[in-house]
Amino acid sequence: MKWAVLLAGGSGTRFWPLSTPQHPKQLLPLSGSGTSAKEAVERLTGLIARDRTLVVAGATLAPKLQAALQLPPGNILVEPRAASTAPALIWATWEARQRDPEAEVLSLHADWAVGDAAAFRRTADNALETARRHDRLVTVGVVPSRPETGYGYIVPGPPLDEQARTVARFSEKPDAATALDLMAAGALWNSGLFAWTADRLLAEVKAHTPEVAHALPALEAGDVGRFFRDVTPISIDVGLLERSAAVAVVSGAFAWDDVGTWQAMARVRPKDPDGNVVVGEAFLQDAHDCVVWTGGDPVVLFGVKDLIVVHANGRILVMPTERAAAMKQLLDAMPSTIRDTEA
Repeated sequence: MKWAVLLAGGSGTRFWPLSTPQHPKQLLPLSGSGTSAKEAVERLTGLIARDRTLVVAGATLAPKLQAALQLPPGNILVEPRAASTAPALIWATWEARQRDPEAEVLSLHADWAVGDAAAFRRTADNALETARRHDRLVTVGVVPSRPETGYGYIVPGPPLDEQARTVARFSEKPDAATALDLMAAGALWNSGLFAWTADRLLAEVKAHTPEVAHALPALEAGDVGRFFRDVTPISIDVGLLERSAAVAVVSGAFAWDDVGTWQAMARVRPKDPDGNVVVGEAFLQDAHDCVVWTGGDPVVLFGVKDLIVVHANGRILVMPTERAAAMKQLLDAMPSTIRDTEA
């Protein structure tokens, strides 16, 4: 049967001060009226049943996700420690196979914005079918709409059938010129939407991912804590997909954004005639291409452009839009008395 694994960890620091470790971006309505995690689960309706949807998160977020998503309690898998995506997905896939020896797994993230849910489901179903038919690990590549330097790219290889191709190579976060070259060559964004059968994933892990494979006996013994203590943190992309020859790619023709920085609000939220995105009470005069988010007092912008202005959790952030990707460096430099909020 078809299963889904929703990765819902992470602190979402790039959306400070709105996002906090206690209330990160997957629990916020960044791209719409519902939280990102809830929209991710609802997007699967008609494809994968809720009782076969597993959510991986840390202990702090697990109760909040359970309350928000209303999944069976046993479907919230609590990571003993954060160890990147490979251990999390391998554990969740192991768990799906324990419950269903024929499990086919779709892996997705809890904080994406997707423009066409029906097209997403069709693509996801195609990925699952490709994983089963060709006995491969499958990644979904999204047709690029811009030369994005913050995403990884997939260069497709020869076709497997009318829907799927082999993977020639992966290219991680290229510079702008290389991104343009990749687009011209037909490369796709690596969306992070994956599909595989549980048996194939675990076989490939044993063959290519020693950082995790040596800890699999702990899962066989039912000791999840020891498994996470023994693994070396590594992403599923670097630890497995870039090493395995049994990888395929299918193309996804739907609007997709990983909503990685405040700058993404201009792509996933409606704009006014001057190109501004406004959430909350604000007045803008002669302001252009700004992002304003306020959950408190009204915000007024006059005669400015290309700014991000956020008022949340007792903090005010103002920065040029082009600096949004540098949020981590800003937070690292910031005194904890200013950085840390009580939200």
